[in-house]
Amino acid sequence: MLKLCRKYLHWIQNSVLQGEITDVKLKELVLAAKEIMDDKDSLIIFKSRDEKWLEKEVHGHEKNEVDTFL
Repeated sequence: MLKLCRKYLHWIQNSVLQGEITDVKLKELVLAAKEIMDDKDSLIIFKSRDEKWLEKEVHGHEKNEVDTFL
């Protein structure tokens, strides 16, 4: 999964990546990720159009629910 995500984003630490991505590239990444994920894996995407707000999108099994993001 890390190898796939690094094709689209910048690796920060462990399983954390960040970067700007187009809607088309994001859909491509999500489809490719779903092909290699099992039922215990997840891909969590935080979207932000403004630094003050984040939109959270979870694909697959969410291991830890997070209500607050700091």
